[in-house]
Amino acid sequence: MKTLKNCLLTLSLCLLLGACDRSASSGGIPQAGHWLLINYWATWCAPCREEIPALNAIDAQYPDVSVIGANYDGLQGEELAAAIAEMGITFDSMLRDPATELGQQRPQVLPTTYLLNPAGELTAVLTGPQTIDSLRAALGR
Repeated sequence: MKTLKNCLLTLSLCLLLGACDRSASSGGIPQAGHWLLINYWATWCAPCREEIPALNAIDAQYPDVSVIGANYDGLQGEELAAAIAEMGITFDSMLRDPATELGQQRPQVLPTTYLLNPAGELTAVLTGPQTIDSLRAALGR
């Protein structure tokens, strides 16, 4: 049953991630077998701004890790693209809130990052601003 649940979660995430935006250009769906970091952020969140460079670096340095942003305020279209540019985000951003697909409540603290292993299992919920070192540790690197 757990395997079926993981397969359904992975499928739901892939469908959800099909609608991503990378700084106003289309982004790809993370490949199966990748680690996935889903980060909730908002422009008004100072700690979110602090951790964006670390998330950008992890996304750029590790081809087997996909970093995906989820704008907490549900911005869409040009507003989302402007916020992504303002924040200096270079990783993909979801166009919908993934909390339901993750089987989680919407975060009450920002920033919050969900870590899913290559099997699609939620392995950690990281709250507060992360650093390159804390993200590497969460990924076991």
